[in-house]
Amino acid sequence: MKSLRVPRTDSIEELARFWDSHDLTDFEEELEEVTTPVFERKPETVIPLHLYLEELEALRRVAQARGIEEAALLREWVLEKLHATV
Repeated sequence: MKSLRVPRTDSIEELARFWDSHDLTDFEEELEEVTTPVFERKPETVIPLHLYLEELEALRRVAQARGIEEAALLREWVLEKLHATV
């Protein structure tokens, strides 16, 4: 089997072209197990929020008009309120 090299580039297009025609199994011999976390998420808390259907629909309209997820809009509103009261 011939030796393959992943392109050394920051170009998403070039990397996408490469991985469109290659598979990770082509590099099995070069893979190594990673025993420590590579990406760590900061702890977060999820709080359930109950909305009436009309409220949810209004939230969705505002979020869609702003081009963001509903959860991101709600978080923005909560932070605005918290900063205004502190």
